[in-house]
Amino acid sequence: MEDPPRKFYRLAPGREVRLRYAYFITCNEVIKDDDGNVTELLCAYDPETRGGDAPDGRRPKATLHWVCASNGISATVNLYDRLFDRENPFEVEGDGDWKDNICSKSLTVIENAVVEPSLASARPLQRYQFERKGYFCVDRASTSDRPVFNRTISLRDTWAKLKKRANQQKNNKKK
Repeated sequence: MEDPPRKFYRLAPGREVRLRYAYFITCNEVIKDDDGNVTELLCAYDPETRGGDAPDGRRPKATLHWVCASNGISATVNLYDRLFDRENPFEVEGDGDWKDNICSKSLTVIENAVVEPSLASARPLQRYQFERKGYFCVDRASTSDRPVFNRTISLRDTWAKLKKRANQQKNNKKK
């Protein structure tokens, strides 16, 4: 996040984090495309912190789980979410019907996700936990050349809850 709020302990400009099984890195610059989308982060690493500890005792507040893009393999990841926008999909407004309550974001497909190289040997219906993301099952259509993973259960994201609360407070102040 470029301009993180208080208690956001992930990577941001000027912030230091630990890369799990690697080094401490600090984000120095954010590169954007013409549309303003972040495309690259320029970071510096501290070679003295290999393995996750600093000789001077620094302790970053966040550890990032990551996959090396040059060693990882490309996969399709299907992120399933709630099928309906409402708890009771049969509660409809006006002349609508239950199909109007289908959530447009119930499936997000990530075509070129990078996963650990060991997952090339994953077989259909095998299950895995992707750290901090949730539990996934290998799709029946998966191949060693193009693995496909379906999220079956997501993990709770405490940051999303904090962000939602901050947005609600912001909206209340505008009223």
